[in-house]
Amino acid sequence: MAVAGIIAAAVGVMLLIVVGYVVVSATITTAETVTSAQKDVTLQNEMRLGTAFTISDPQNPQNSSLIISNISNTGNEIISEFRHMDVIVYDSGTNDYHVCTYDASGNPGTWNITNHYQDFIHPSELDPGEKYQIRVATMGSSPYWFQITTSNGVYASAFV
Repeated sequence: MAVAGIIAAAVGVMLLIVVGYVVVSATITTAETVTSAQKDVTLQNEMRLGTAFTISDPQNPQNSSLIISNISNTGNEIISEFRHMDVIVYDSGTNDYHVCTYDASGNPGTWNITNHYQDFIHPSELDPGEKYQIRVATMGSSPYWFQITTSNGVYASAFV
């Protein structure tokens, strides 16, 4: 019977060691996950602070449903995720807002880049100091105001 008590104590100690190992492993994994998430949020905020752009020369040629404008990167970050950028347009004829997504086809409700000007360093990426011409094909007939929003939430707006 004394052997049974010793075996039970040994099994109990082994179970305590296994449970301790599981708890410590879970704590370390959780700490690593939280640290990684904090680093990602910090990097996103730094990128947002470094992103800036301006809208210049907005035009509505022949009072059509088109908007043609220039965007210039005035920040420190490259703007490249055009598929994740939206253009919000206010139409004074319908008194409504429309969201235009990036699409090279130029269909109504989309926007695209029509002139990269002299883009040599990173083709199809708006580097700091560079300028692109964009074309917005709106859903309405008389666009009055528009706003461009980047993938990280930075935006600029202009009246047409």
